Amino acid sequence: MKSPLGKLERIPLRKAWAHEAGEFTPWLAQADNLTLLAESLGLNELELAGIEHPVGDFKVDILCTDDGGKVIIENQLEKTNHTHLGQILTYAAGVGARKVIWVAESFRTEHVAALEFLNQHTTDELDFFAVEIELWRIGDSPMAPSFNVVVKPNDWAKTGQQNAKVAATMTPTKQRQLKFWTDWSTWLQDKGSTLRTQKPLPQHWTNIALGRAGVHLAATVNSRESRVGMEVYIDHDNSKAMFKQLLAQRDSIEGELQLSLNWQELPDGHACRIIQVRPESPLVDEAQWPAYFTWLESAALRMSEVFRPRVKALT
Repeated sequence: MKSPLGKLERIPLRKAWAHEAGEFTPWLAQADNLTLLAESLGLNELELAGIEHPVGDFKVDILCTDDGGKVIIENQLEKTNHTHLGQILTYAAGVGARKVIWVAESFRTEHVAALEFLNQHTTDELDFFAVEIELWRIGDSPMAPSFNVVVKPNDWAKTGQQNAKVAATMTPTKQRQLKFWTDWSTWLQDKGSTLRTQKPLPQHWTNIALGRAGVHLAATVNSRESRVGMEVYIDHDNSKAMFKQLLAQRDSIEGELQLSLNWQELPDGHACRIIQVRPESPLVDEAQWPAYFTWLESAALRMSEVFRPRVKALT
């Protein structure tokens, strides 16, 4: 005899959070819930920078970072209104945000149209997201949140515009870099990889989050030296001390990775690097790109596994 199926019931948001600022914002700012939101949006990671962060005479609900850029999150426990639309634009300008995430119970058609208009007509460096939050449960089970993305950037259109701009204004090397990172991103998505990279740009690196502001992985290509690489890049107020803490663990780190790394404190600069490279990898040979993509993914996943807990423990 088949087991009876439960009935999925939608729960009003106020059943879980009576107050927006006092209950819902602190809940959303918890690491696990920011991770769930980031996964819903297809972002690398959202790392909390502050709650009720001051912007002039106002306060943004939640300020985060993603790949080093600032992200503002404005949340509502009700249907969207014009007041919050004005607030997100004010906050975005005030903090120099790269991403704006508006979370609400539901979105008015006019506000969906406004955010889609902003995504189509603003710079490639600024993205707007609209996310509806729902609560569900089966029988007496705990309530479970669900994030439904209503508006997100049209990356295909923006990438197409950027490619056209690069083709018209950039050197062949910059064009090849953009194509390499774009193709790698597509390769990762088609493969179903868990690795998430930043939006492809015409530069020799692309960043991958490591769970802490000021420290990240960077995949790199060096056309002149015909190599690709993966590095831990430390660009923090406490960069040198962090580097030395990791250097003290060199034997165990390299033992887990089963390879030797190039440790660069860069005493004349602010940042530090810890690098592994794949030599003899000419970027002009596009037939070899799938092999480079495979190496970069493997290096990133392994270095993330080894360095992530150590980076989070740095003081």
